This record gives sequence, C-alpha cells and structure tokens, in this order.
Amino acid sequence: MKRNENNTDRAIRGAAAVLAAIGAFAAFNGDKTVLGVVLAILTVVLGATAFSGFCPAYTLFGINTCKRK
Repeated sequence: MKRNENNTDRAIRGAAAVLAAIGAFAAFNGDKTVLGVVLAILTVVLGATAFSGFCPAYTLFGINTCKRK
C-alpha cells in the first residue's frame, strides 16, 4: 500500500477520528444506538487511514494528495 495522503490530510483525519470517538461515546450513553455504532465505525476507519497514510477510496477515485518528488 503506497501512501496517498499528505500530512495535512492525515492530521485532519486524525482530528476527525477523535471527534467521532467523542460523539460515539456520547451517543452510546449506556445503549447501543445506531448513531453510536456508525460513529464508532467512522472512528476506526478515519483512525486507520490517518495512521497508515493510505485511503482506499482515494485509490478508487484516483486521488493522491502526496507531493511527488
């Protein structure tokens, strides 16, 4: 898997993952709600793509935000 996200993109995804995690914890509030589950899944996806620097959707659409050297 070749990186296709630049560092700014990764930082934004990481911040969005943190916000989604906070929202998931707030939405669960003792019950497994649909919103909580969706936000938890979103947290995992955003966190994984931020950590790895690779986004499968970017590959699908031919997007690459990394600077070419």
